[in-house]
Amino acid sequence: MQLLHSKRWFMKLTALTLCALAHPSVFAQPSDTRPVVRVAVQQLLTSGALDPLREQSNVGTRMLPMIYAGLIQLDTVGDLSPRPSLAESWKRIDAKTVEFKLRPGVKFHNGDEVTAEDVAFSFGSERMFGASAPRQANQDSKTIAVDIGRKTTNSTPGSMDVPPPEITAIARNLWPSLQSVEIVDRYTVRLINAVPDLTLEGRIARLGSEIVSKKAYMASKDWASWAQAPVSAGPFKVKEMKMDQYLVLSAHDDYFGGKPLVKEIRYMVVPEVSSRINGLLSGQYDFITDIPPDQFKTIQGNAKFEVVGGTVLNHRLITFDKNHPVLANPKIRQAMTHAIDRDAIVAAIWGGHTRVPAGLQFEFYGDMFVKGWTVPKYDVALAKKLLAEAGYKGEVIHFRGLNNYYTNQTQTDQIMLEMWRSAGLNVQMSMKENWAQIFEKGPTRGVRGWSNSAPFSDPVSSLVNQHGPNGQQQQTGEWTNVEFNKLSDTLATSVDPVERQQTFKRMLEIAEREDPAYTVLHQSAVFYAKRKDFAWKPSKTFVMDFRGTNLTPPKQ
Repeated sequence: MQLLHSKRWFMKLTALTLCALAHPSVFAQPSDTRPVVRVAVQQLLTSGALDPLREQSNVGTRMLPMIYAGLIQLDTVGDLSPRPSLAESWKRIDAKTVEFKLRPGVKFHNGDEVTAEDVAFSFGSERMFGASAPRQANQDSKTIAVDIGRKTTNSTPGSMDVPPPEITAIARNLWPSLQSVEIVDRYTVRLINAVPDLTLEGRIARLGSEIVSKKAYMASKDWASWAQAPVSAGPFKVKEMKMDQYLVLSAHDDYFGGKPLVKEIRYMVVPEVSSRINGLLSGQYDFITDIPPDQFKTIQGNAKFEVVGGTVLNHRLITFDKNHPVLANPKIRQAMTHAIDRDAIVAAIWGGHTRVPAGLQFEFYGDMFVKGWTVPKYDVALAKKLLAEAGYKGEVIHFRGLNNYYTNQTQTDQIMLEMWRSAGLNVQMSMKENWAQIFEKGPTRGVRGWSNSAPFSDPVSSLVNQHGPNGQQQQTGEWTNVEFNKLSDTLATSVDPVERQQTFKRMLEIAEREDPAYTVLHQSAVFYAKRKDFAWKPSKTFVMDFRGTNLTPPKQ
């Protein structure tokens, strides 16, 4: 009897196997029919690291928010208002403390749940601050010395309990006075500052304040390994990267904001504009970045494609090195600011698709926006007068430039060189390959191109963050000003709206007029070309948002 049952079982199994062979769908798992998005970019990273605490760049901002998630996020394709992210709500306890309630059940890329312990770790000494102490009330700001230009290679096994010095420096610039994170319960945390700070919520929403998996971070053999395959809770996770060639992200289907509608995003490095455009038109790419206005017609002549984009929360700058023997005299720098016809640059190169802003500030600052402020006026006669007063005799002023980072960068630099020469300035261009060479100290470091973003709606986010005592310009030893640095502290810690407004205005006067650290050229504009059948909105920042709420692929 048992033998008969065995034969019957064997015959059923054989029949099922034959059926499966004839009809593979019986046992096959449903295939992922979502499309792959192919994006051609001019550059992926400047540091080689997929870590927002190291990659504080325009190009990094483009895709890092697709990997990471923070407690709060800005509505970058909408009104730029702060929106819940990993935190479903938050409230102020006092001028130094903000409490966050986490969403229960949110999953990291490795499947672990996001908890208050991960938040505390992400803002702790092992991940961010090392042994550095928060700045206390009435404490003078001090520059945290760090070689920003070089790539980090913290590869000592077992060194994950100590962040690299570059990370510590950037973290303390973003969070100069963060003192501790208090775990209230599994889903509740409090960020506690050492001094009053009205910008805590803004700092939480900016690049560099993302939450990472403590378990995954500590399991990495070193920071360099972590920075190639980080684990956070964003809509996509790292699948593969080859530096300076490509980055592949795969969908994180457990993403708390909804399952992505595409299977993968493949970012491919294509430095030349013409190659990106040809690749789009030939069907090699679905999206391409950094399109100059003079190429719009080429793309729009094909009905399958369109150009989208506009101005973003970033200004293009020229910065000065006060240690340069010629630029040590502020009148020389002032002359250079007055010799630039910014309106002509906007008209000739950008076709009027951007604008000359009111200095290093943005209207979304609200009441902190200094009304009536302008960039230095274009006045060649004034520039020549300042040069004469400075005793300028035609000495060489060195300009370091790149040709593959900002849209229209080379054309802008060439126009400015001619404008400066017309005013009697002897500026000589030296092309560099990367930012490490741009920042490298030496006799040819004088003037360079740069930009400045406002990641949240307060001047602390841009003026203090980038040009203040712990900002990159002062860290690299280009520029410093005693009064400006004291005012940076006031702006960061004061809770008096009137005092903060007056402080910001005075800081603009110092950095843009009296002792120029930089001069603003124009607001940055970012334009993309894309397939029309992908429904997608560009953001008001450098972020390319490919979440399911912003990208709808064509029907298969």
